Amino acid sequence: MKVKNGFKYKKNGWTYISIQGESYERGFAHGTLLKEEIKKCLTTMEWNLYDSHGLKMDFFKEISNFFFKKTIEENFPEFFKELRGIATGAKVDLEELILWNNIASLDYALPKLSLYLDEMPHLKEKYGHLLETLPSGGQMEGGSTLLNKTRGSKDKCSAFMALGDYTSDGKICCAHNSFDNFIDGQNFNIVFYIKPNKGHRMLFQGAPGYISSQTDFFINSKGFIGTETTMGGFNAYKHGDPITCRIRNCMQYANTLDDYVAFLKKENSGDYANSWLIGDTKHNEIMRIELGLEYVNVERKKNGYFIGFNAPYDTRIRNLECVNSGFDDVRRHQGARKVRLEELMEKNKGNINIQIAQAIIADHYDVYLKKINLCSRTVCSHYELDDRAFMSQSDRPLPYQPRGAVDGCVADTESCKKMGFYGRWGSSCGTPFVVKDFIEKNMQWKRYAPYLVDRPSQPWTYFIATDKTPNTRSTNTNTRSTNTKTTKRIKRKTKRKTKKNKTKRRKSVRSKK
Repeated sequence: MKVKNGFKYKKNGWTYISIQGESYERGFAHGTLLKEEIKKCLTTMEWNLYDSHGLKMDFFKEISNFFFKKTIEENFPEFFKELRGIATGAKVDLEELILWNNIASLDYALPKLSLYLDEMPHLKEKYGHLLETLPSGGQMEGGSTLLNKTRGSKDKCSAFMALGDYTSDGKICCAHNSFDNFIDGQNFNIVFYIKPNKGHRMLFQGAPGYISSQTDFFINSKGFIGTETTMGGFNAYKHGDPITCRIRNCMQYANTLDDYVAFLKKENSGDYANSWLIGDTKHNEIMRIELGLEYVNVERKKNGYFIGFNAPYDTRIRNLECVNSGFDDVRRHQGARKVRLEELMEKNKGNINIQIAQAIIADHYDVYLKKINLCSRTVCSHYELDDRAFMSQSDRPLPYQPRGAVDGCVADTESCKKMGFYGRWGSSCGTPFVVKDFIEKNMQWKRYAPYLVDRPSQPWTYFIATDKTPNTRSTNTNTRSTNTKTTKRIKRKTKRKTKKNKTKRRKSVRSKK
């Protein structure tokens, strides 16, 4: 499908979208191309919020307008115009779209809502009587309640970034997969290529209607690879700039690793607190930013690796801004993956490349039970198959919860130079998810059925940034170009062999004479 300033196509469970131009016009193209997908996401969000909290959309829109809308409009006018363009193109409510873009930040803002009620008199008047009693109600996914300050944020994703002695060519190799509840996570099958009129070109994984990745996985024309894993149990927040705008600002305008640190720290809200892994392919250097609220830890390497497993190394963040991080608990997915990812880095030292990275992110070894086991504790997480018999906390995700790894993304220095990365949709390992079969086995999640979609097994697919509409001769993957080159080589070889054989036959005939 093609429109002014953009086009889209579908491949192996992904939807690729290319948009360009000024902020409003690229937003309008985005909204037009993904109109139906965006409407579906907003409908599902409304149901999910009500199911999780027992409150209607008006409540969340008012909170979103206070924490996000006003801030974006004032501090990030370019991105606000892009959001307005998306809303217009998709014919959806702008306020709902802004809430959708900041839904991850909402989980951090809600528990601190009482601190800001005086600045929202209308909300206080309308919902004040509920806000005092809500901690006993509406349980958020992952165990948090709306205003309960003793519990922290949800945790998701596995990742690593390596270089030097650990990779096959000494350059950067990076991998990431997204852990999420399936209702939200099943939406992150969009590959965005954004060519703005100013700033760097960007290729990233995201969801319909999003202006930043939020999985997070991206590369850009400045030569940066970026990803992150959330810090589980994080419970600090203050009203500042939302992360969706701060990271998009990094992707589009940061020129150095120092810029990434500065942009992420500026007006930091503590919303969506992450361990960010950033690779500078032009200078062959990687960085980890553990971004808390009051505490930020930055490490840089030109040899070695960083891993992400949903718990911070920084003792200040882990003890002062998080609760129940699971850092050392191998019964939990944080502690188990910390051990396993370190094992895999050392086991594959000197050999890590795209293929090995794809295998690492799909790993199913359970360090707690010491065997291959498709469960929540593995690098490729499968809560949907886990009876949670070894839970250390009852308020963690529940048995057979429809949650876990929903994708895999891999890039290295060479693919970054070409503005490309490899993605696998469905799960990192290729295990299919079939809604009907899942619900029949787990009837406790029957109410989810209308909002879940099948994710069949899909192959790894290569995507490259392009503003040219693909056709049958060019599918925008490396498969086609590789096959074309191979075919040409084979034809040349065959031609040479045929010529050689003809010469041999002539010589043979002469000798017989």
